[in-house]
Amino acid sequence: MKRILLTIEYDGSRYCGWQKQPNQKTIQGEIEDAIKKVLGIDIEIFGSGRTDAGVHALNQKAHFDLSLPVPTEKIPKILNSVLPEDINIKDVKEVDKNFHARFSQKKKYYLYKISNCDRKNAFMAYKTGKIKDKLDIDKMRECANWIKGEHDFRGFCSANTCSENFIRKIYDIKIEKIEDYIYVTVCGNGFLYNMVRIIVGTLVDYSLGLLNYDNIYDALQNGKRASAGRTMPAGGLYLKDVDYE
Repeated sequence: MKRILLTIEYDGSRYCGWQKQPNQKTIQGEIEDAIKKVLGIDIEIFGSGRTDAGVHALNQKAHFDLSLPVPTEKIPKILNSVLPEDINIKDVKEVDKNFHARFSQKKKYYLYKISNCDRKNAFMAYKTGKIKDKLDIDKMRECANWIKGEHDFRGFCSANTCSENFIRKIYDIKIEKIEDYIYVTVCGNGFLYNMVRIIVGTLVDYSLGLLNYDNIYDALQNGKRASAGRTMPAGGLYLKDVDYE
């Protein structure tokens, strides 16, 4: 028995998120079905975390246990031969039996892409969050500095978040502008439901003058969801990477 770690990229536009659900097309479900097709066995894979419907991944991580004598290096080619074109096994390696894709992680990185112009782009409709009004990068960075650190982030997640602990640590928020696009990379030790999309929405609303420092303080100190910013569209969010060291 060996434990296999997959690195996966996918376009989440056609899927109801990562987690397998009855009668729904999901990333986990597609990969498990692919394993069933090529290896003839039922195997459950464990992801580093869930991505919601419409969210993409550049380097999602997932592990599973394999008892068959299949060469590890051949697994990507085998699975990719039957997976849909919008799901790709990028890499694979054997890991220690105590490793867990979710519980062994140290840091997680999310990227949010904002289209900041008033031009329509049909090819990016479900790949970015669109903001027509010009955003002030310096103001976004100012707001990001207040959000960084360890806080109770109950004001930055959806009301139906299932969690007993809302404490998370944001190590860094990087904001770059390249032509008509703004890229926000958020690094943390864990994230609540819709947390990254709300953090980015808060940066956007502060930049546009819709929020002020008191609003951000209230969201962080008092957990007031109404004091934080909008929830950005799912299509602009990408799970960028997972760090296990």
